[in-house]
Amino acid sequence: MTRFSERTITKVPTPAPLPPAGPTLALTSAATAVALMTYTAPMVTLPDIAAALHTPLSAQAWLLNGTPLGLAALLLVAGSLADDYGRRRVFVAGTLALGLTTILGAFASNTWLFTLARIAQGAASAALLASSLGLIAHAFPTPAGRLRATGVWGAFVSGGIAVGPIVTGAMPSWRLSYVALGAAAVVVGAVSARALPHVEERRAAPDLVAEERPSVDRHASLAPRGRRPDLGGAVTFGSALVALVAALTLGRDGWLRAPVGLLLLVSLVLLALFVVVERRAAAPMIDLGLLRRPGFLASSAGGLFTGLAVIGLFSFLPALLQQTMGLSAMDTAWLFLLWSGLSFAVALQARRLSGRVSPRLQLALGFLLHAAGVLTMLGSVSSGSWTRLLPGLVVAGVGSGLLNAALPLLAVESVPAQRAAMGSGAQQTLRYIGSCAGVALTIALATSSDGGLARGADVAMAVSAGLAVVAGGVVGVLRERG
Repeated sequence: MTRFSERTITKVPTPAPLPPAGPTLALTSAATAVALMTYTAPMVTLPDIAAALHTPLSAQAWLLNGTPLGLAALLLVAGSLADDYGRRRVFVAGTLALGLTTILGAFASNTWLFTLARIAQGAASAALLASSLGLIAHAFPTPAGRLRATGVWGAFVSGGIAVGPIVTGAMPSWRLSYVALGAAAVVVGAVSARALPHVEERRAAPDLVAEERPSVDRHASLAPRGRRPDLGGAVTFGSALVALVAALTLGRDGWLRAPVGLLLLVSLVLLALFVVVERRAAAPMIDLGLLRRPGFLASSAGGLFTGLAVIGLFSFLPALLQQTMGLSAMDTAWLFLLWSGLSFAVALQARRLSGRVSPRLQLALGFLLHAAGVLTMLGSVSSGSWTRLLPGLVVAGVGSGLLNAALPLLAVESVPAQRAAMGSGAQQTLRYIGSCAGVALTIALATSSDGGLARGADVAMAVSAGLAVVAGGVVGVLRERG
């Protein structure tokens, strides 16, 4: 009698196809560029905006810090929500919201309305930026493909920074430039809603297969996990960052004032509460165990010091040059295109360093080049000659390009694949916390010197260079253990 062996038949999900890589990269890069153009819009138009809104010098930091405040407060939250509820829907919603809030900013009639619009732009940009890297991480699953894609994405970060001041400087008014940027974001969002694949938001239909299930499903992280949102973590973390950024912005008028001290204390208490909430949450917004990973720490430190040393200085330096050298907004935009344009070109080509220089060492080299470039610019403002800035802008631009290429790659490689958007959100949160602190620090140093703005500019540059050297050392020693 013939005996037949029984084989268990079970239902398991059929792996969903990977999303088409071309449209994903094109749309996420385009939206990222528009977000950075919006972010940098006040860099060369700050004097005009301040005059139109009757903003005193002591409050001009708010005009610059509104967007990074919204970014810092919501990037980590947005990354977690994108991982759990669908990166595509968070990306599309963020891009459309960026367009609407930017257009609203064009009609602001006073400093606080403009600042609120900028904060809303930052919140929308947070959804866009955090989810875009998550989309790229799964559209390009191979190391070579991901290296190329994150390099392109990082280049468009630099490209947005490069083109933003040119666009706003070329417009008849800063209000019109905001309308144009808002319209561009709406168009990209509308195209994304139709062209981006729905694959990550559709669970695969079950299929009858043998029990021979693969041990690892490389597509599993494409589907949103649909967990309950970590509301406690989101509220405590977002509130802590709002308090911290407010303290850093108000600190330029005196660090020993009661409101500044109270805000710093509130921020510390809320951060401690956030840690307690995350340790007890069933589905925490951020896995605190990642803090034991040197790669994640290098990514986070790189983001923080990029904002503190690089973005902080170059956000206010264009306005400073207009006030001291009499340059127009358009002249300043063309001058800084040398820095940002080189950053774009280097970030686009940095993938050729793969195999020879790790992302962590690229970060260290980028910080050291920024420091060297900024140090060569010392004395340029007091000399009144913009040509003395050129060598420093070239060297610092190369360093910025290396930073923008290495940061996104390290962000997605330092966390598990299913948490790529969270990893991106964590790094960029620290990047814009650093930016807020850097802008406040740069304005305080530049405007508080007894030697006037020229002497203050040298002090701000020297501090930026020193912070970059510290950053290079920190990311240089944070290496993965075998």
